Amino acid sequence: MKHTAKACPGKRQYLSGKRVLPKPVSRASTLVDVIDNMDAYNGGRLRAACQLLKDKYSRPDVTIGLSLAGALTPAGLGPSTVIPLINHGFVDWITATGANMYHDLHYAFDLPLYRGRHTVDDADLRRKGVTRIYDILFDYEDVLMETDRRLRAIMLRPEFQHEMGTREFYHLLGRVIDEHERRNKTGPVSILAAAYRAGVPVFTSSPGDSTIGMNVAGLELLAGAQGLGGRFKLKINPSIDVNDSTAIILNAKRYEKGKTAVILIGGGSPKNFVLQTEPQIQEVLMIPEVGQDYDINVTDARPDTGGLSGAPPSEAASWGKIDPDKLEETVTAYIDVTVAFPLMAAYVLQTTRPKRLKRLYDRGQELRAKLVKSYLENNKEVGQLSALMRKLQA
Repeated sequence: MKHTAKACPGKRQYLSGKRVLPKPVSRASTLVDVIDNMDAYNGGRLRAACQLLKDKYSRPDVTIGLSLAGALTPAGLGPSTVIPLINHGFVDWITATGANMYHDLHYAFDLPLYRGRHTVDDADLRRKGVTRIYDILFDYEDVLMETDRRLRAIMLRPEFQHEMGTREFYHLLGRVIDEHERRNKTGPVSILAAAYRAGVPVFTSSPGDSTIGMNVAGLELLAGAQGLGGRFKLKINPSIDVNDSTAIILNAKRYEKGKTAVILIGGGSPKNFVLQTEPQIQEVLMIPEVGQDYDINVTDARPDTGGLSGAPPSEAASWGKIDPDKLEETVTAYIDVTVAFPLMAAYVLQTTRPKRLKRLYDRGQELRAKLVKSYLENNKEVGQLSALMRKLQA
């Protein structure tokens, strides 16, 4: 049978893409030229991600959430990539591992990390007081222990002595770091300081799973042992973060009639925390919603093991995390993030205008009030839950 367009009327939809016939790379090729010239496989996915950033994420009504997993700040992706994107208005809120925010402090305090080799003798490193993250090497005493000492001194300040979410904790910490950068003329190198200046909320979904959380626990233990528990009152409450992050998405979609987008760098808990805002709206608060509008995943995790890190947007749609009608505007690139993310940032800065900063941290109380209002108005079980709460108090 001859497969003509007339005999196979659905054929054209499969053959309607741009022809694979790339231009030769030359000395005159720009970064944008090279990326736009990538046709297939994960090069093609990188190109699709960059073009989605340019075409959709650049719009003023799109609120962008960024998740960061993996040891990205030790590798220098804070000053090289994240901070330029914050300043360009392409990051409106962040969820990162506590480890990333802890290692961000090394840069803030001007404590050096060095290029090394991943083939070194780790037992010898331990004997000599050197710590390794793959091919990054740094001094155990002068970097790790010094960062801990400075962090503990900051956390003993009066403004930290109450219960809070990581959003407020990082804002207070960012203010201290911003003052340090300005005074010592060392910035901009810290994500936390840049986020503070831009009014970008920063969250950590598992605050106990990092050296920051370990130091909070250590201070609490010491205060209790010395009978000073009433003086050290810093408590990190993750429930505050769940509601504050959810309020960002609800406000963007329901109240401002805009769209939401995510840039998921790596996977893990930060990826889920960004995406679970939609199930929190739909499933728990029972407010009608459909999911995030745009989604870019950059990961090296496989999807077939069932882990969230490799799960594609189509699977997330089944949970209500991604709008199922917008799956054509999602991209998953299976690439090392230390390669892809800086290229994506450079592409954005070279092809788009800066966006106006949304300064969502400054609007925290307003957004939470809107969340409560929508919850009470849309949840038919509120009365039943309130009655159960009253029984518990009786």
